Amino acid sequence: MKKISAVCMLILLFFSCKNETKQSHAKNTAQSVKQYTIEQIMDNERVFGGSFSPDKSKLLITSNRSGIYNMYTIPTTGGEYIPVTESDSISIYGISFFPEDERILYRMDNNGDEIFHLFVKNLDGSSKELTTQEGARAIFFGWAKDKKSFFYQSNERDKRYMDLYEMDLETFSPKRIYTDEKGYGISAISDNKQFLALSKNINTNDSDLFVYEIPSKKLTKINTTLSGNSAQEFSSDHSALFYTTDADGEFASLMKYNLTDGTHEKVLSRSWDINGSYITDKGTYRVTYINEDAKNVIEITEVATGNKLDLPDFDNQSITSVGFSSDETLMRLYVGGSNTPSNLYVYDLNTKKLTQLTNTLNKDVKLEDMVSAKVIRYKSFDGTEIPAIYYLPKQASETNKVPAMVWVHGGPGGQSTQSFRPLIQYLVNHGYAVLAVNNRGSSGYGKTFYKMDDQNHGEGDLQDCVEGKNWLAMQPEIDSDKIGIMGGSYGGYMTMAALTYAPEEFDVGVNIYGVTNWIRTLKSIPPWWESFKDALYLELGNPHTTDSVRLKRISPLFHTDKVTKPLMVLQGAKDPRVLQVESDEIVAGVKKNGVPVEYVLFDDEGHGFVKKENQIEANSRILQFLDKHLKGKEPFKD
Repeated sequence: MKKISAVCMLILLFFSCKNETKQSHAKNTAQSVKQYTIEQIMDNERVFGGSFSPDKSKLLITSNRSGIYNMYTIPTTGGEYIPVTESDSISIYGISFFPEDERILYRMDNNGDEIFHLFVKNLDGSSKELTTQEGARAIFFGWAKDKKSFFYQSNERDKRYMDLYEMDLETFSPKRIYTDEKGYGISAISDNKQFLALSKNINTNDSDLFVYEIPSKKLTKINTTLSGNSAQEFSSDHSALFYTTDADGEFASLMKYNLTDGTHEKVLSRSWDINGSYITDKGTYRVTYINEDAKNVIEITEVATGNKLDLPDFDNQSITSVGFSSDETLMRLYVGGSNTPSNLYVYDLNTKKLTQLTNTLNKDVKLEDMVSAKVIRYKSFDGTEIPAIYYLPKQASETNKVPAMVWVHGGPGGQSTQSFRPLIQYLVNHGYAVLAVNNRGSSGYGKTFYKMDDQNHGEGDLQDCVEGKNWLAMQPEIDSDKIGIMGGSYGGYMTMAALTYAPEEFDVGVNIYGVTNWIRTLKSIPPWWESFKDALYLELGNPHTTDSVRLKRISPLFHTDKVTKPLMVLQGAKDPRVLQVESDEIVAGVKKNGVPVEYVLFDDEGHGFVKKENQIEANSRILQFLDKHLKGKEPFKD
């Protein structure tokens, strides 16, 4: 059984990289561009998924074209979407067609609370909830090789632990096949259902990797050094486990562990992280994802020959994910870039015919008005080289300087990539440069860089953001007196840390569901994070020990008296990761200073806003706030 890789859901995109501390491009000349309303920008479509029906005639996709996520099918030869669901309140996410018929497996939560349940859409159009225990979370794990069942994880037995279950496709009766009582992560199951790959997080980079024999309950540790290990899949003959590790260098390589004699051998290595690799079900191709300087490079090779598969050329856009039909004659591809949302294609591997199935960019938005990002690098306070992604408005020039925002990704440990972000393109279209900083602690640049912010949050990483602001201020097209900072989750924390601990560096801050009290956040993490809790404490600090002294020191909530610059806060009431009280209290604290504060709260959103009407309100309110407090003019009106 091949587990559906999480890599496919966290795809990284590409942009060229130059090692520079200042821009080396020719002098910019201001261009005239059409300014779009937020409704026009948000009328772009997001599509993901792409499960082939058993007869290959259609794909199951998830799209927000209705304003909220619903399931659709689309013919593989091209044509109109056919709605499968038409929810107008709660998002519905397609998982897959059943292996041998057109029943559909899907998932839903309650407006962002992340308590997902699994459902089946029957052939007669009726739906049935398969995981019914209230308050229990269920996550699809993969289809069984014999196509008679599927695997899923659930914390219905104990809210802290995600046990593994198998559900029969005819009776929908679940059977628990692995009980987790020590906080192991489950990564793969062998096709013969005899072996599991388990992991135990040591810290946020390193983990121990185990092979667990289900019949005997024997547990064998397979790594010998402390390193970043991630199981990928068992071989089809059940004799080996493929996994990635950074044990012998800065970046992860693909390895093979032989179950019979316990030997290891290197399968594939590159000068960047191999994020994932798998062999297709029939054994025809090996698909490998490589995080090459924040670009997702996909290599597909023929297993029999080792030859690379010849893929279509998409000019300046990149293939971000792929999937195969059951007979492996058709491949679906997502292709996109920083200036356009990804589109879905089907590629016939025999005839080489390429069919575009979606047009996700709003027809009223001209591609030439959108901005393609570029990678730059600059030196931080201690000489560390910091990579960042730069979006410069086309209307900017030395004689038409523009304000700018430093953007900080989520995490800790996330990475900004060149992907289409409606908010960033909206701000850039309206004359704001954006520098998405990959500060120390970001993933994708080696394990040393990744670990550099451990128990150093709000300090070295904040200085990297300040140096990003200084880099912006040196650019001839930037108004150095008008630079702000913004971000979501960890990026929201960095925004508040900047306004609190470096109050004169940035002119405004936009905090999107950001952590403001580390002690409370670390004590209130969702119970299903139990397997990751100790590793998180090692990186950030344990709130139940003397680490709480440092955690209080770096928590902006306790230092709001230092904030002097305008602040905007956005929050979802159902957020299980950063509780609403975090934003409520930071807003109340900063208001005491007489500082302008705007607060946008959505009752029906979680950790990330998914409904278009809420995204429209949030993004338009951000632009209005920046126009008023940074650009210094009246808010843009449609």
